[in-house]
Amino acid sequence: MDINAKVGATGLAVAKVDRAKSAAAVGSGLLEVYATPSMAALMEQSACVALDGSLPEGWTTVGVMLNLEHTRATPMGADVEAQAAIIAIDGRIIDFEIVARDNRGEIGRATHRRIAVESARFMAKLG
Repeated sequence: MDINAKVGATGLAVAKVDRAKSAAAVGSGLLEVYATPSMAALMEQSACVALDGSLPEGWTTVGVMLNLEHTRATPMGADVEAQAAIIAIDGRIIDFEIVARDNRGEIGRATHRRIAVESARFMAKLG
């Protein structure tokens, strides 16, 4: 299995902060602000975008590590984005650096690791 991605490749994911993405809604707090778990999901999505089209048919990646720092609150209605960059590829292991921003600037950053897996084989192990 070959990963056809290169170190330096990037991916962008965008979202609008709404009630479903708030700390109050996802259970990570009581406030109506962008939730850390929602930001984590957006960051993982940006990593997946960076890998778009780089895996063989029947393969995907799964996230296995996310080291995230949420540095500033984002209010309801704001647009947010996460930009992932591939920083290392070692066999089936892909490492990323990710930065999240809203219209006022950086709101968080993370390192993230994904591992390429054969989808059918991975799911068969769960049964």
